[in-house]
Amino acid sequence: MQNKLAELLEEVNSASITDSAQLEEFRIRFLGTKNCLKPLFSELKNVPNEDKKLVGQKINELKNAAQTVFDQFNEQLSNDLGNEEKVDFSRPGEPNNIGARHPISVIRKEIISIFERIGYGVSEGPEVEDDWHNFTALNFPEEHPARDMQDTFFVETDGIEMALRTHTSSVQVRVMENSKPPIRTISPGRVFRNESISARAHCFFHQVEGLFIDKDVSFADLKQTILFFAQEMFGKKTQIRLRPSYFPFTEPSAEVDVSCTICSGKGCNVCKYTGWLEILGCGMVDPSVLEAANIDPKEYSGFAFGMGIERIAQLKYRVNDLRLYSENDVRFLKQFKSAF
Repeated sequence: MQNKLAELLEEVNSASITDSAQLEEFRIRFLGTKNCLKPLFSELKNVPNEDKKLVGQKINELKNAAQTVFDQFNEQLSNDLGNEEKVDFSRPGEPNNIGARHPISVIRKEIISIFERIGYGVSEGPEVEDDWHNFTALNFPEEHPARDMQDTFFVETDGIEMALRTHTSSVQVRVMENSKPPIRTISPGRVFRNESISARAHCFFHQVEGLFIDKDVSFADLKQTILFFAQEMFGKKTQIRLRPSYFPFTEPSAEVDVSCTICSGKGCNVCKYTGWLEILGCGMVDPSVLEAANIDPKEYSGFAFGMGIERIAQLKYRVNDLRLYSENDVRFLKQFKSAF
């Protein structure tokens, strides 16, 4: 017993504590609820009567020594912590550089959200397409200029000529081939055109194209859908106008203008003093396109529309140079931190 006490006393007196974790280990061993001294008090009953007083005193001395050592190191560690640089937790924290969504991503999300509210799903497809999905199924004749190298980027894959898709209408073809009416979908994605890069054109850009096929779909349904989109995107006072146009895959077809977002239709240099800005093309799906997808044009009809996301972003944010969207200039992108 006395040898055990001597060993423990030596351990207490030679303790070297440098941090709070070691201090806590020391406390648990000698002063905790299950400390190493408790068994000694239990063994005291086995000590001869004439030695009990002396042994009991030594156990108490060991306990007091452990408490003294603990207090000394506790005070020392507290002083060391106090000498370190103090932190004012009431001060504002260091700002985090969160970044911002790209304006194209912001507008893409907003367009999808608008059409989802009226029941449109989202469909996507490959950016490298075959002739059937990019041209033939959409009623493009063999001599159409879009098939020329001047407008389309062609690549060869396993000996087969493919094209970097020139529109996301190719996704609509895939949806029609793999779905049965009613069909209501929009197809956002990147497209490619062999054009000179300038403030108003680029060799790639982003589109959202829409397709609605069902029984008894009319041009009036198309007009009301476009009006709903324009007013949700540009404001409730926005007006639209439709101008006759031509697309191989729709008939009749139209270009859609919105009242100028800058001058509210009064006329300014942005709208060339017409009061209108072009935003998209649309029309009723050509019966030959429905037949190519094995949809009976006598039973079903539909409309399609397509818009450039960059164009919508330019009107929404008054950006005057298309190239800014792909130059990754942080000064430009930071302006959209509060957009979404």
